[in-house]
Amino acid sequence: MNKRLLALLSVLVLASMVLVACGGGDATEPAATEPAATEPAATEPAGPMGTLKIVSSLPMTGSSLTQTQTIVNAMQLRLEQADYKVCGGSYEIEYEAWDDASAALGKWDPAVETENANKAAADASIVAYLGTFNSGAAKLSIPILNAAGPLVMISPANTNPGLTKADKDLPGVTDSYYPTGTRSYVRVVAADDIQGQVAANFVKNELGAATVYILDDQELYGKGVADVFEKTANEIGLTVLGHEGIDPKAADYKALMTKISTSNAGGPPDAIYVGMVVDNNASQLLKDKVAIMGDNETVKFVGPDGIQTQAFIDGAGADVATGVYASVAGVPFSDLPAAGQQFKTDYEAKFGPLTEPYAVYGYETMSVAIRAIEDVCAAGGDPTDRAALTAAVFAIADFDGALGTWSFDANGDTSLTDMTFYIVEAGAYKAIGVFK
Repeated sequence: MNKRLLALLSVLVLASMVLVACGGGDATEPAATEPAATEPAATEPAGPMGTLKIVSSLPMTGSSLTQTQTIVNAMQLRLEQADYKVCGGSYEIEYEAWDDASAALGKWDPAVETENANKAAADASIVAYLGTFNSGAAKLSIPILNAAGPLVMISPANTNPGLTKADKDLPGVTDSYYPTGTRSYVRVVAADDIQGQVAANFVKNELGAATVYILDDQELYGKGVADVFEKTANEIGLTVLGHEGIDPKAADYKALMTKISTSNAGGPPDAIYVGMVVDNNASQLLKDKVAIMGDNETVKFVGPDGIQTQAFIDGAGADVATGVYASVAGVPFSDLPAAGQQFKTDYEAKFGPLTEPYAVYGYETMSVAIRAIEDVCAAGGDPTDRAALTAAVFAIADFDGALGTWSFDANGDTSLTDMTFYIVEAGAYKAIGVFK
């Protein structure tokens, strides 16, 4: 035999013997001959099974930012408290704050909000959509998300009644918001059918007004709350001298205010009620009202939560804004339950002084999302199942949160209906009372 071939065969035989000794190939030695592990694998910490993604869609550009940034801060705070984990650590939560405003409009943009909703609908990892801030934006997103699973939508701020309520007499109501026939939208804030009613009674009974002129910004939210105010005013004997929509892009409103100043038998009304958001030139409207009709003690200036923000005061000037009244759903920070007081303490420790009332609603919104996920897991379900998570949100009852103890009804509305009125004093809003 060739010496080179003999050497090669010897090497191969030796290699096969080593392989068998190491347990490779078809070795007959059982694995039990290996030293047994002293620590069972089950004691190793289990990693997350997956990631659940939550997004918010709020105007992070424009005047509303003074409100919406606190909402996002509060949502992040709630997640940090949960260590971004749910279901015993089986899932991690990833959160993204999306902007539904554009620099071109300086406020929420229908095109951007629609894009956000479509993007969320198409991303299977997203299990909850927190928003919107503006009711007009919600009107666009609800049907898109409803058809996507449905993907549950939880709002910290929308107040237009028609987004949830089935009463066809309310402004903006339409069944087309829910193409699947299943409700998928809830809100943790009371609707404008309550806010408008309380505001009209406040103007008549608390401010002593007999006449009022109503303005709105022609958006779903602003016109909606103004319409409810007008309806209630007519029912309680508060005389409405006029109701008209304004152009949010107007350079000034002096001509309008001049007309209003003679609307009450040649004189001004006792009060002006404005249904609008700060983004729609609310500060300019107030400046021109004061320039034509005097301070807000002479002719009361009253609005909803859309103007209850520091940006409104800063835009008009502290002196001009003094005496303005605005309503917000819920109770002031000082009247929140222990959980709400703890939220404020924790928020201020991380982000500084808190004056914007909607921050706590952002915190509650994220708490609802976390609670629903936990409930699905506790029932042995799959939290990535959008339909299951939607059902869990609607099943929430007697929720003990930062706002108090409350429940969702079948329409997705909260059982909390208190309203707080604020007045501008020394350049800031100050709570003056809670009204039913």
